[in-house]
Amino acid sequence: MRKRKVTGMTVGATALAAGMIAVAASAGSAAASTATANSPSIVVKPGVLHPLAGMATPSQANCVKYGYYHCLTPQQVETAYNLGPLYRHGVTGKGETIVIVDSFGSPTIQKDLSVFDRQFHLPAPPSFKIIAPAGKIPKWNPGNSGMTGWGGETTLDVEYAHTIAPGANILLVETPVSETEGVTGFPQIVEAENYVLQHHLGDVISQSFSATEQTFAGLSQINQYHLRSAYLTAAAEKNGPTVLAASGDSGVADVELNGSTYYTHRVTSWPDSDPLVTGVGGTELVAAAGDTYTSVAWNDTYNSHLGGGTVPFATGGGLSELFSRPSYQNGVRNIVGNARGVPDVSMNGACSSPVFTYQSFPQQGTPAGWYPSCGTSEATPEFAGIVALADQVAGHALGVINPTLYRLSAAKAPGIVPVTSGNNTVTFQQGKPAKTYTIQGYPARAGYSLVDGVGTVNAWYLVYELACKNPPKASGSAG
Repeated sequence: MRKRKVTGMTVGATALAAGMIAVAASAGSAAASTATANSPSIVVKPGVLHPLAGMATPSQANCVKYGYYHCLTPQQVETAYNLGPLYRHGVTGKGETIVIVDSFGSPTIQKDLSVFDRQFHLPAPPSFKIIAPAGKIPKWNPGNSGMTGWGGETTLDVEYAHTIAPGANILLVETPVSETEGVTGFPQIVEAENYVLQHHLGDVISQSFSATEQTFAGLSQINQYHLRSAYLTAAAEKNGPTVLAASGDSGVADVELNGSTYYTHRVTSWPDSDPLVTGVGGTELVAAAGDTYTSVAWNDTYNSHLGGGTVPFATGGGLSELFSRPSYQNGVRNIVGNARGVPDVSMNGACSSPVFTYQSFPQQGTPAGWYPSCGTSEATPEFAGIVALADQVAGHALGVINPTLYRLSAAKAPGIVPVTSGNNTVTFQQGKPAKTYTIQGYPARAGYSLVDGVGTVNAWYLVYELACKNPPKASGSAG
């Protein structure tokens, strides 16, 4: 796993490609905690950014002590997205299967999910299976930061897909090669996903990873390795699975093939840019009056707890250089021009509003415990849960949902909540001597933006809208 130093922060190359970060500052005495408020010690890995010690309990007091963040519980996430009325009507994802794809997985994920469920009074999933159809998973190595990073990624993916759709089955699909940049890791991912499709094992596929488009030798290389084959198969199947992918955590920047140097111009990533995939971006949930939340674009590039303008932490988004504008984006051609624009939709991913996760897989220097986690790898499994709920209402998988999302947005349907504040401009330092770069991003706006897509979610309405049905009149909540 290649790493580089960025202003006191250790950044793993695939942390940004994987689209997930877990956050907190170093622990210690009260005086030390105060000192680290301005200069926290934060470790970013592929899928996880940790404090130096796990929290014994997932309390807000511990969250503040370790990282000065407002951490969210599953119940707060459920409240923010108006999921309660759905649960009261029996819409929990029952009968549906969420497929989560991760390199290596986690050797303790089933136990960890049980701890998570007990803490937050969630039911166990009806079925939780793990398969590795693309080859034997290497022996777990607690000292391999790439492997343990994917362990954190797996933890977040499973726990928050389950949070949103507690009645859905979970199928964790592990692959034996780490996805980084370019082709690496993708052939095994595609092999595993094609196995899932051939055996009709799931209804929505959640991919919390992506690679910068420019790290491929064009679309020809993607086609040469048949890396789109699973998406083509899913799209061709009547009522086939919906495929999702994270839009990344670097705003309009992202890393080069070496995994450590950022491009100094706007770039975006694949597979979220694939027209057959729903790209999921990140927002920040901001608490408002009356136990409600508003959403703004996720951008922590100037967050003093994360480097204060020296790291590009923000929701990915922009214009594809691989794919032209799909027909479902014709209505937003004034924004995307002739290119495919990403993301399509967004949910919480901000490190300013991370979620609690529990993990206990062996990792050098990192004990079992509770860790705040964030990134578009949070948003993606959360939206997978939304899709599973809609699948239950529809009575079948929904296939490619992008045309429906853009139709609903154009109609100003209540299930699509506009995100009108923020941007994905990022600032970072790199090079010797260090030079500061600011890559101008895009502004959030109602209708569609290259920050948060059509917007975020009011689940009570969107679940029924995706299923092309009307919600019951007595919702119990107006959202």
